[in-house]
Amino acid sequence: MRTTIKHLLPITALALASICGTAWAQQPATVSTGLGQAWPNAPDVSSSPRWHVYVFNRDGVRYIQVNDLNGKVRGAFAVAGGQYLSLPIGSDAQYVSTPQQRLTAPASSAPAETVYNDGAVNVTLTPQANGQVQMNAMDSECTGLDCSGGGRVN
Repeated sequence: MRTTIKHLLPITALALASICGTAWAQQPATVSTGLGQAWPNAPDVSSSPRWHVYVFNRDGVRYIQVNDLNGKVRGAFAVAGGQYLSLPIGSDAQYVSTPQQRLTAPASSAPAETVYNDGAVNVTLTPQANGQVQMNAMDSECTGLDCSGGGRVN
């Protein structure tokens, strides 16, 4: 009897792995979760080595979150159909500027840095003297004055 069970265990394990493998193959290859978290389960798509940018998609809405190098959430916004909405998450949430909710130009001598551009959405960050960061979210084709926050975008 022990010989039979001993021989059945590998066959049973192989059958279960085959069934589970089929179920796993039907799941999306990358699942992005963790909006608002320091280290979300999403790829870092930042174009800057000084910032982390994470993109989440759900029900036709794209959520873009910016974290600093220590994982601290600085701000986030949602975009769908050309409409932007700043989200109430991150230490700089009050400094997120969108085409629908424009902030005045920052009183900073630091240049704006592009941290994300996917061809449709462009995100720039402008460090402030007080340690805060203004995030400007705008359409990618917007590159001049007063596109989202009143400042010139590089």
